[in-house]
Amino acid sequence: MLMMFKPLFCCLFFLVTICRAQTNTLSVSEKPSSFSLFTPSTVASISVDEHDAKVVTIAANAFMNDIKLISGKTMQLNSAVNAMQIVVGTIGQSKQVDALVKEKKIDVSAVQHKWESFLIKVIAPNKLVIAGSDPRGTAYGIFHLSKLMGVSPWVWWADATPQKRKQLFVSGSYSSQEPTVKYRGIFLNDEDWGLQPWAAKTFEPETKDIGPKTYAKIFELLLRLRANLIWPAMHPSTKAFFYYPGNAQMAKDYAIVIGSSHAEPMLRNNVDEWKEKTMGEFNFISNHDTIYRYWEERVIQSKGFNAFYTLGIRGVHDSKMLGANTLQEQKEVMAKAVKEQRAMLAKHINPDITKVPQAFIPYKEVQDIYDAGFEVPKDVTLVWCDDNYGYIKHFPNEKERTQNGGNGVYYHISYWGRPHDYLWLASNHPAQIYTQMRMAYEKGAKEMWIVNVGDIKPGEYLTELFLDMAWSIDSIANNQKGLEQHLQNFLAREFGTATAKEIAAVKNEYYRLAYIRKPEFMGATRTEESDPKYKTVTDLSWSEEEIRQRLKDYAAIDTKVIQLAKRISLTKQDSWFQLIEYPVRGAAAINQKLLVAQLARLGKAAWSLSDAAYDTIVALTNKYNSLSNGKWNYMMDMKPRKLAVFDKAIQKTNDKPLLQTVKPLFVFNGTEYKTFTGTKPLAHGLGYQRGAVSIAKGSAVSFAFTTNSDSVKVVLTLAPNHPVEGTKIRYSIQIDNGPVQTIDFATQGRNEEWKQNVLTNQAIRTTRHAVGKAGNHIIKITAVDEGVIVDQVKIYE
Repeated sequence: MLMMFKPLFCCLFFLVTICRAQTNTLSVSEKPSSFSLFTPSTVASISVDEHDAKVVTIAANAFMNDIKLISGKTMQLNSAVNAMQIVVGTIGQSKQVDALVKEKKIDVSAVQHKWESFLIKVIAPNKLVIAGSDPRGTAYGIFHLSKLMGVSPWVWWADATPQKRKQLFVSGSYSSQEPTVKYRGIFLNDEDWGLQPWAAKTFEPETKDIGPKTYAKIFELLLRLRANLIWPAMHPSTKAFFYYPGNAQMAKDYAIVIGSSHAEPMLRNNVDEWKEKTMGEFNFISNHDTIYRYWEERVIQSKGFNAFYTLGIRGVHDSKMLGANTLQEQKEVMAKAVKEQRAMLAKHINPDITKVPQAFIPYKEVQDIYDAGFEVPKDVTLVWCDDNYGYIKHFPNEKERTQNGGNGVYYHISYWGRPHDYLWLASNHPAQIYTQMRMAYEKGAKEMWIVNVGDIKPGEYLTELFLDMAWSIDSIANNQKGLEQHLQNFLAREFGTATAKEIAAVKNEYYRLAYIRKPEFMGATRTEESDPKYKTVTDLSWSEEEIRQRLKDYAAIDTKVIQLAKRISLTKQDSWFQLIEYPVRGAAAINQKLLVAQLARLGKAAWSLSDAAYDTIVALTNKYNSLSNGKWNYMMDMKPRKLAVFDKAIQKTNDKPLLQTVKPLFVFNGTEYKTFTGTKPLAHGLGYQRGAVSIAKGSAVSFAFTTNSDSVKVVLTLAPNHPVEGTKIRYSIQIDNGPVQTIDFATQGRNEEWKQNVLTNQAIRTTRHAVGKAGNHIIKITAVDEGVIVDQVKIYE
């Protein structure tokens, strides 16, 4: 088992150790040992075979830059005179590595012929070898050593400056396992307010777009995060990926697999490339030949690149297909499109179609076509989707798990759409990501994981969590402690161990409060609704007590972040602001702006406090865009899509009183169960008070309470998961030996209940029970189906 590694920082000593077994350890330390990376007077050289894949040289050059950041020394590439030598290469492609294998100086049997695996081994006082099973494996091995030296994957993307060292030594060896998910990557999406304007105006003005220079930085980040797949940016603000020839070539150089989203079959960007005035309607029935040629041109153009082809057909931009009205007609058109797409792949890419990576993505209405009996060819990967808010809508069933092409997941940590966007701050709960993706993996989704990261920033931690799970599903212990340790490891690496625990507490509270309601949802507005009332900021249905408590909770973490900032080193201040201060303080400020306004409308607070919060967001955003001498100018927009929720609160009065809530007799968090039967419930830190528990199918939890009444009402709040198997997700509830009530909390499509569920991260069910007499009683809640996560149990007389 691959255990999580963690940098240990202190003034005089630095050591990182990863071990899979007692005989498989690799350490990097300032204490003199086997191999010297650098000392005050020396620095090793790095050797790469010129015939190896280009990504190996690219990674080697990045490693040399990492060495310079840490030591200030310039490492030489392919220096014949340097005594200390790092040999990096791909087995079968590097003469030096193959010679060492032949001479029996290294044993590569543990990684050879494996997918993206690598060996790192000190073989002599003056020689260190990094050997990969394939070129990406070699690159991962190089960046693995960088990470052990204390270099963050976010060294460029979040200005994560590594700690300076006078000397570093390497000892031992390490051979990686194959990644647990084969294809792991990110989708750049809704880039109109961050990534695209930043690239066009700041980083790559010569292209005025997201071009090869920007993609080179993105692809290096993917390699550092051990990812291998990109779905490129595709909104109207951005030219198609293949428009700039350097983009695809850059992907080839970095060994990154090019894919495309659910709305972009055959690597086409319909938004940019389909010209209706000259090409006609995107209708596969009436305009078949034009669409066929359009697809075929891209297939021919993509030959020779690593590509994962999305099959099927939808509308031009995230809309349903044209020309087919009934479900049966849609199914027939889909079958024709997929058959012809596969034929062109066999013709132009590989006659053995099973050797061409292909995906079928049942997103939105395509799920209905699939459910109506559409047969996906066995060698195609089925990529299942969440509901855009982090709850997976379909898990592979027994039949789908036999799919030769395997199964995958398309997931969101950023989204534009109804019931409301969340494009500004990345606040999805890590435990939600973990529990959903863990279930997907256990149900057989192991071929592809891809996450919609929006503009990349500020979703750094959530992206890394997602990709770490994809690399090694068991690297994070399956419980709350495991998730908290992962977060602390991330923070220790970025800011040192002295403050990691305190920062983790702030981040956990940030995620908890956003789980109750995301910052972007605080105006009670909605997007893409026909009723105009949803365009106007209105009051939330909260009591004064709830509002004041939330303001207090946000004020506490806002204050803590300001205090902690004083303890962060000067070299880490820009990184601190990007990773911690901006999202936490931004979330606190938008809550203050809107909740204080809700009180001020009733004369219960000063409008000046709401205005001040708005000004704080403006100041924070201006600071973000001026960080690192303007490096990130135009990256952060405090008003994506210019929605009303982001505006200064309108000063008006309200004569409607605040909600008066009835306090329950008892409130139990899931973790406060008295007893359980079956499998012990699992807690991951999810829930309104971080006390939700996952209950295995057939298992139960019990809660004890006392009442003076002969009947009670029980309000159960659950994580609004979708059914894992079939169409139902049920629990049963019983008090004492009374009747058992079985309750289904599945939602249908994107109905009103589902909208409320994703806005509040709760599914709510109410049951009434006769208890016979006053006194002590036991509530028993049993998971009838998989996926039941109990957040809170509220009991009312």
